[in-house]
Amino acid sequence: MKTDLAKFQKNIGIKFKDDGLLQQAFVHRSYINENKSSGLSHNERLEFLGDAVLELVITDFLYQKYPDKTEGKLTAYRSALVNADTCAGIATNLAINDFLFLSKGESKDTGRARQYILANALEAVIGAIYIDQGYDIAKKFIEENFVPLIDAIISKKMFIDAKSLFQEKAQEFESVTPSYKTVKESGPDHDKKFTVGVYIGKELVASGTGESKQEAEQNAAKEALSVKGWS
Repeated sequence: MKTDLAKFQKNIGIKFKDDGLLQQAFVHRSYINENKSSGLSHNERLEFLGDAVLELVITDFLYQKYPDKTEGKLTAYRSALVNADTCAGIATNLAINDFLFLSKGESKDTGRARQYILANALEAVIGAIYIDQGYDIAKKFIEENFVPLIDAIISKKMFIDAKSLFQEKAQEFESVTPSYKTVKESGPDHDKKFTVGVYIGKELVASGTGESKQEAEQNAAKEALSVKGWS
C-alpha cells in the first residue's frame, strides 16, 4: 500500500507528511463495515472538511475572476464546478478508483453509485491535503484540477439550472408546470440515495437519482430535457 500511496502522491505532485491521512481519504464506510478489525477509519470526516475547502477556494476564484457577475450567476458557476459529476470526472482523471477501499459489494458496482463514491473520495483527498499541507497547497491542487474546466462549463452553458430550464420549456411548449415526486429511497441514513420522477401532468417524463432530493430532482430534470429534446 505504501507503494500505491507513493504513486498517487507522485501523480498529484504532493508528498504527504502523514501517509495514513491520505490512506484514510480512500476508505469508504462499506469497507470498515466489512473489515472491522482493519484498524482503518472511513473518509467521511475528511470529505466533510474537503467539501468546505473546495467551496471556499472556488468561491474566491470566481469572485475574483468575474467582478461583474451577479451572486446568482456565480452560484450557478460554482454549482457546476463542484457538483458530483465534475468531482467524479476529476477523480477518474486522477485514478482515485485504483486506490479505493471498498466492500466486496461496492467493488462490483461501477454505475452511478461509484461516481458518488469517487466524488466523495476526491473531497476527502482535498481535506487530507488541507490538514497535511495547509491551505495554500490545497488551493493549488484545487485550482490545477478544477479551474481549467470553467471556460468549457460557461461556453457549453453547463451552469444552467436544469430544473429551472425544464420548467421554462414545459410551460413554453406544453403550458404545464412540471412536478416532482420521490419514487424511491434506499441505503442507510448516513448514505441515503433518492430517486425522483419528474412529471408533466400524469406523465412520468424521466427520473433521476442523487444523494439528496434536490440533486435527484436536478438529475431528473437533465434527463427530462434530453427525453423531450429540449436540451
